[in-house]
Amino acid sequence: MGEAAALYPKKGDSDPHRGVRDARRKAIQGIDVSRWQGEIDWERVRDAGTRFAFIKATEGGDHLDPSFRRNWEGARRAGVPRGAYHFVWWCRPAKDQVRWIKRHIPRDPDALPPVLDLEWNGESESCGKKLPREKALAKVREMLKGLQEHTGKKPIIYTDITFHEDVLEGEFNDYPYWLRSTAAPLRHRYNREQWEFWQFTTTGRVPGITGDVDRNAFFGSEHEFASWRQGRFDIGARKWHGNEPRIAGRKAPAGSLAPGSAGGTPFRMLPPGRVPGRSLVSRDPDVTGSLANDGDDE
Repeated sequence: MGEAAALYPKKGDSDPHRGVRDARRKAIQGIDVSRWQGEIDWERVRDAGTRFAFIKATEGGDHLDPSFRRNWEGARRAGVPRGAYHFVWWCRPAKDQVRWIKRHIPRDPDALPPVLDLEWNGESESCGKKLPREKALAKVREMLKGLQEHTGKKPIIYTDITFHEDVLEGEFNDYPYWLRSTAAPLRHRYNREQWEFWQFTTTGRVPGITGDVDRNAFFGSEHEFASWRQGRFDIGARKWHGNEPRIAGRKAPAGSLAPGSAGGTPFRMLPPGRVPGRSLVSRDPDVTGSLANDGDDE
């Protein structure tokens, strides 16, 4: 992968794609896991430079990932910041799913904000029918509210290209977005001006995990990431809580640092790109997910 591979030499990809190489340049990278990753050696995962992990907790109104509690505790012991995610089932009432979330997702003050995983349930025979947009949005609002009330933290919205186009485009713009695109830059796949996390491959390789694992990147600076974890910076609304300046830590712009334990080497970063059909706006590359007139990266 050229210079991008130098940032986290301990990590890899069993089926790399050139279209997502910009994500590999980001300093703050993480993973998401579920039962399918089996037994995880979280200390090795941490030592490879993993800065965050999203761990599957619940699904619908009656399913708990059988590896959730083990992964939740293993990541905590290893010092890997972790957040829980809930996979939405559209055939289940929102109130039932909120009740299930509250039963199983811990109210851990040290945890990352929770994630609401929004995709159509196309592989389910009993729950695969798409909802009308307004009904889907009403369910999302109810579940976002329930997650925030339960954890005290603004949730992250995870979604894929199809669901975003069908339901989420133009909605919930003050929430952090975690977007999936494994073959092209986000701006080529989403009509959205900002994003916070990018799931850039499902075939990642990370020490401590056997086989493939999803890899993700954070769009923002070290200072923004730390302040978001402390509850001082809202990465979705781009607002500081208190009198802190909107942009800080200019000596450490997004992607310029990598943990020494991961064998990281600093180099100049390219800021995120533009969204098709939108006017080009020059913004500060230190701002999380900001657009920049930097040309095409393919």
